[in-house]
Amino acid sequence: MLRYLPFLLIIALTIYAFIDCLNTPEGEVKHLPKPVWVLIILLFSIVGPVVWLAAGKQRSAVGGGRARRPQWVAPDDNPDFLRSLGEEQQQKKNRDTDGSTDKDAGKDPGKDPDKD
Repeated sequence: MLRYLPFLLIIALTIYAFIDCLNTPEGEVKHLPKPVWVLIILLFSIVGPVVWLAAGKQRSAVGGGRARRPQWVAPDDNPDFLRSLGEEQQQKKNRDTDGSTDKDAGKDPGKDPDKD
């Protein structure tokens, strides 16, 4: 069993690099187009994955790891969403203070509906 370990590690490294390459956005791929990186990873079983992990992806200078992607923010923590709710409430308040209703919206204020 121990003699199969290097082979399994090489296979695991190749699969990891292949999936990582496929999941990396095109904007973060450096030096070569993405399809060329896939071919290098698959054709050169030890060198390809190592080169991809070392030089194929754009790294962030801050933190030494991957560039941070924007995190999803819950609606009650999202300032843009809260601002839109405030604007919606303000518009509703303005409509209520104008005295107009939905029934009056389609009518001509200068025309009496009974005198046609």
